[in-house]
Amino acid sequence: MRVLVVEDERMLAGAIAEWLREETHAVDLAHDGEAALERIAVNDYDVVVLDRDLPRVHGDDVCRELVASESDARVLMLTAAAQLDDRVTGLSIGADDYLSKPFAFPELAARVLALGRRSRPAVPPVLRRAGITLDPARREVFRSGRFVPLSKKEFAVLAELMRANGNVVSAEQLLEKAWDEHADPFTGAVRLTILKLRRKLADPPVVETVPGVGYRIA
Repeated sequence: MRVLVVEDERMLAGAIAEWLREETHAVDLAHDGEAALERIAVNDYDVVVLDRDLPRVHGDDVCRELVASESDARVLMLTAAAQLDDRVTGLSIGADDYLSKPFAFPELAARVLALGRRSRPAVPPVLRRAGITLDPARREVFRSGRFVPLSKKEFAVLAELMRANGNVVSAEQLLEKAWDEHADPFTGAVRLTILKLRRKLADPPVVETVPGVGYRIA
């Protein structure tokens, strides 16, 4: 999934991003509300992890802008305030979930994964297609009962193809969901990852190239 982390405490922001990347998500960072709105305007995020007390543009206003734009992104709001009124306010302006600081990183990661499922058409928690079983929570892949060890990017690309349920996914869509904003679209990273994925999944081939369009698992 593509996640935007908006947090003005840079060390905390970096720690959140690192943890989520370990969970195979593509993560962008913003350290103030203005930068967050700029990124939201140009990128399609599944989840926005949003600190409430931000400089330049307050987190509440970022959340309102996101809701007004009719984005499909889900908002997990972070705050040092633990009072009921603060949680109610955050949820009432459009946040989908609320997490008070300090928090446990595994809980944050689980909430991000749950929100990401809500931002897309409903899919089962464990994905199965063409003899492949992919478990996002455990980050495990099996083909015909055989465990398939994948890198983070290979796992993220396969997850996007599995979620597409047989539909074609373009290289641009894969780049958007599995890489962050620093990815160079001209590096051939998607093509190389697909080649490695095919090799690890072994025969018979299941990842099909649709010339000029993208890839799919039929």
